Amino acid sequence: MHLRRSFVFRSSLALGALLLSIAAPVWSDPLGQVLSLSSASLVVGEPGRARIANAPDRPMVPASTMKLLTALAAIERWGLGHRFTTDLYRDGGGRLWVKGGGDPYLVSEELDRIVASLKQRGIRSAAGIGLDDSLFAANDAIPGRSASDNPYDAPVTALAVNFNTVHVRVSGGAVSSAEPQTPLTATARRLGAAMGAGKHRVNLKTRANALQHFGELLTLKLEAVGIDVGGGVEVGRVPSAAEHLLTHRNSRDLAAVVAAMLEYSTNFVANDLFLLLGEQRGACSMAQSQRLMEDWAKRRFGWRSVSIEDGAGLSRGNRLSGNQLIDVLDAMTPYRHLVAAQDNDADVRAKTGTLRGVSCYAGWVRRGGNWVPFSLLINQPVDYGLRLQVASALARTPSLAR
Repeated sequence: MHLRRSFVFRSSLALGALLLSIAAPVWSDPLGQVLSLSSASLVVGEPGRARIANAPDRPMVPASTMKLLTALAAIERWGLGHRFTTDLYRDGGGRLWVKGGGDPYLVSEELDRIVASLKQRGIRSAAGIGLDDSLFAANDAIPGRSASDNPYDAPVTALAVNFNTVHVRVSGGAVSSAEPQTPLTATARRLGAAMGAGKHRVNLKTRANALQHFGELLTLKLEAVGIDVGGGVEVGRVPSAAEHLLTHRNSRDLAAVVAAMLEYSTNFVANDLFLLLGEQRGACSMAQSQRLMEDWAKRRFGWRSVSIEDGAGLSRGNRLSGNQLIDVLDAMTPYRHLVAAQDNDADVRAKTGTLRGVSCYAGWVRRGGNWVPFSLLINQPVDYGLRLQVASALARTPSLAR
């Protein structure tokens, strides 16, 4: 019995060594592995030298690399110094109204600044909170968005706080806020009650939840500085005769918003920007943005065709080719610093894109002191780390000729 186990053990070692010897050449050449895939495009835009152009014009699902196109459109539309705004009013009955301008980075700390400004202006009480989010079409469907609790599936509304998510702690059946800057609202407590023990960041799921939570949180913030709120939350349009109190400009400019969106791949921010890019006569909708973004991309780059269904890359109906992504990267060159460096490799600055069966990567690699754009679109299951290995190999392989 002992001899048999020993034989099996040695045989397993031999088989493992054989498999490793077979696999080693593939993994030691990630570029070769990608080029052998049936549903992959790899394009390296290196002028004046040999370049890789594997399936460069094949339309592919780009996943979150779509955010690079959204970022470029936003930068060219508003400029890096742009700051999104939120307006506040008071109607004849003393109700405080907040009109959403689609600020994608209206976080708890920004509400603190709004509340401080109101107090400085002498506001001591409010007969309730009014919320106007009419800039975005109500309950507009975002292609590719699912009904999960995950933050990346948050609803997108023109008036939103903390990316329409709540961060709660559940312990011993009690729910509390998991962040000091955000008091626990009734809506957050209700959502947290359905979660197990631990910390959870979950999305607010619906427009109704998002607006109710916003109103509750603003009420708590106002009362914390001594401004009494005597009524509940009302959703509607700002009355035409309401007095304008202030325009709050976000403390973060567009450069900071875009950099954070690309680093953390925040779908809420990307689709918020996408909706704002399609604004017409004071109204935004996914249908308008899809049409206007496709038209803009065709004019901007001379593309014959492109399919853009959302700005975050959630939809599998989005289609970009490797060459088209290279066009985007070339235009993004002045803003390369907004794209985060790859972990453990300062010679790669790129944006990932991930869906089930989709693994993409697009950005720049530093070769010989020069930054070179590349796009990698894989529309079949592969190891998660392959794209990172490909990018590092592009930065270090002496010759890219294939």
